[in-house]
Amino acid sequence: MMQHGPYLFRLLIFGVAMGLSLPALAQELAYPKTRKSDQMDDYHGVQVADPYRWLEDDRSPETAAWVEAENKVTFGYLEKIPFREQVKRRLEQLYNHPKYSAPVRRGENFFYAKNDGLQNQNVIYVQKGLEGKPEVLLDPNKFSADGTVHLVSLNLSRDGKYCAYTLSSGGSDWVEAYVMEVGSKKLLSDHIKWIKFSEPAWAGEGFFYSRFPEPSGGHDLSAKNENSKIYYHHIGQPQEQDELVYEDTAHPQRLNSVGTTEDERFALLYVEDSVTGKRGNAVFYRDLSLGQKSFTPMVAEVTDDQYDVIDNIGASFLVNTDHNALHGKIARFGPSNAASPWSDVIPEKPEAIETAATAGGKLFVTYLKDVITRAYVYSLGGHLEDEVTLPGLGTARGFAGNHDDTFAFYTFTDLDYPPTIFRYDLAARKSAIFRSPEIAGFHAGDYEEKQVFYASKDGTKIPMFTIYKKGLRLDGNNPALLYAYGGFNVTVNPEFNPLRLALLEQGFVFALANLRGGGEYGEAWHEAGTKLKKQNVFDDFIAGAEWLIANKYTSSERLSIVGGSNGGLLMGAVMNQRPELFKAAVSQAGVMDMLRFQKFTIGSAWVADYGSSDDPGQFKALYAYSPLHNIKAGAAYPATLITTADHDDRVVPAHSFKYAATLQELASHKRPLLIRIDTKSGHGASSTTKTIEQTADIYSFLFFNLGVTPKY
Repeated sequence: MMQHGPYLFRLLIFGVAMGLSLPALAQELAYPKTRKSDQMDDYHGVQVADPYRWLEDDRSPETAAWVEAENKVTFGYLEKIPFREQVKRRLEQLYNHPKYSAPVRRGENFFYAKNDGLQNQNVIYVQKGLEGKPEVLLDPNKFSADGTVHLVSLNLSRDGKYCAYTLSSGGSDWVEAYVMEVGSKKLLSDHIKWIKFSEPAWAGEGFFYSRFPEPSGGHDLSAKNENSKIYYHHIGQPQEQDELVYEDTAHPQRLNSVGTTEDERFALLYVEDSVTGKRGNAVFYRDLSLGQKSFTPMVAEVTDDQYDVIDNIGASFLVNTDHNALHGKIARFGPSNAASPWSDVIPEKPEAIETAATAGGKLFVTYLKDVITRAYVYSLGGHLEDEVTLPGLGTARGFAGNHDDTFAFYTFTDLDYPPTIFRYDLAARKSAIFRSPEIAGFHAGDYEEKQVFYASKDGTKIPMFTIYKKGLRLDGNNPALLYAYGGFNVTVNPEFNPLRLALLEQGFVFALANLRGGGEYGEAWHEAGTKLKKQNVFDDFIAGAEWLIANKYTSSERLSIVGGSNGGLLMGAVMNQRPELFKAAVSQAGVMDMLRFQKFTIGSAWVADYGSSDDPGQFKALYAYSPLHNIKAGAAYPATLITTADHDDRVVPAHSFKYAATLQELASHKRPLLIRIDTKSGHGASSTTKTIEQTADIYSFLFFNLGVTPKY
């Protein structure tokens, strides 16, 4: 889902002494006996059994007992891994260094996030000027004893007088908004509930936001999200008095979100209708300076074209769109010219636009050249003024600021380059390091990074990044981890992760494949991995694994695969199609039931990418690869670790529950088939502690099943 507005912060030789052997340990596992029902569904004349439907009830005592029994088996297995605690300690060492966000200015004050190292949540600081003394503005670590209440967004009013921030409990997508007076650091009485996929958009003495009705029956973590409405909240008033600004009762499954321009002159309404299969959005605007109470269409109908307003120039708008431009372009919408309101400012290029933003009266646009960031500075009229010299081939983000800023901050990173904040001077057209991290014992020169291109099944060239210790022999004997996502127009950029060093230090090859379905090469690349073409994504991944083996980076006995969410779906699909190709697999919060995903929480929004079982043709394609429905009876699957969490209300845990039960029922028990179910966590880990705990278990599982004894 698109986000709008000034969003601030946006892991065979082992255990000999213990007498353990991998086959014995796997065969000793006694999985819970999961009850089966006779549930049968008719999909366009095809009868499909769903014997574990009862596991969809997240409030059922029987489901809770099943979760407890599965966790007992899983954690019993993990606890027998002799180096598990050692791995966790190493991860803590690698993660324990200060981490910063780029500053954001309001008036004389700069705001930024910092984590001292192992704090569960980042702390928000404010200081006067870049040389001022930092003061804590907001410390989310104080919101819960276990650190699982986390800050999702923090939005500052135009004058910096107020900040509105949203908090999530236990990793849920539901957030609650609060307001603070910045100068006094006083928390005001404002408290807004039932917000999801929305952040406060300031306008005057209040803000716009989008919310859903309160779910009934206590099913707030699984109930379908419908009827999103836009409200305006006045500071100091109770939520019950908020002004209803927009609703669409005729289209309950549409997603409505709102943003405002920097000058707070315009409110911008974005409407998405993914349930109909449309990948784009409509956009409407409302001139607040004229007291307008209704929204005027900029783009009246939802199509496959995407529109994102970058900024306004007076009464006209700069818009990032892929309308008639599969790689994207920057256009201008001038409503005063009714006959021809649209004009191109920066026409489409061979490379795909990744981001576009303004700062200091300039337009910053970043493009992807084979997944590598290229950053350019333009006048607001589209005249090229500079290419920002980046420190290497990698990923750059930021390049946003206020209209009167004289510089813009951005962050640069790569697989072997820790996130470093740069300050770009608009007048001098030069960058300088503003803040760089220090990671004890890490030296970029110790590692070798490469980008390669390989042919998928249909001949399409797929980019893939690899990194490993310099001097590592590519003799086919190295343990390896292949990661990918492949969906929702999401680009998987090469980025640094300190926790990954725990693998690389032990001789792992890490590979990141940029599959179709993502945004690496624009909308055509995305579309080629959606709906009836989703099999392309799986073919791309399988071809990447085969390339790594053919080129002796690893072997099928040493290759592990990891993916989360849509990437978890990817893991399930490729394991079903090529179980012999991988030795170990980790599926994190995967979408595993492709016939029912649209029936829970925000799942209907994924129809634009996946299609829907309600459509006969799309049902056939979904049924053909759905991880839950294509598990091969008696097949020897890779050692499998499935992860999910009790507060995942994006990809509900039922996907993983039903998949694990079916895998344990049908697949060979030669290798472990485990599910790890976290508590007080959501679609992603809800705290630093949980991030490290989960990563330690995943890495330990991979080490154990790939025959690696880590030596730290």
